[in-house]
Amino acid sequence: VTEKVSSKDTGKAAEDQHAHSPKQEPWERALKTTTVDVDVGEFRGHQVTVWDLLHSKYIPKQNREELLELYQAGELTLEQVKSVVSTIVSKA
Repeated sequence: VTEKVSSKDTGKAAEDQHAHSPKQEPWERALKTTTVDVDVGEFRGHQVTVWDLLHSKYIPKQNREELLELYQAGELTLEQVKSVVSTIVSKA
């Protein structure tokens, strides 16, 4: 896979890979565009993105980081992340 980088992004490509860049990674975009129905608290009656659930008060930071690492590494699918996050939030 070849990624084209515009001249304005060239400097950013050399930065630490963990730094947030203005351009979203495909995995991040998938989390931000996939929605779920969760009937809990402030999410009741709303479509919520997996990203928002991951970063909600219902998901402890350590769990969030672990899920993101496994997802980025390809060890979890988007559906698996969606299922785990929905389950954690529903049980909260």
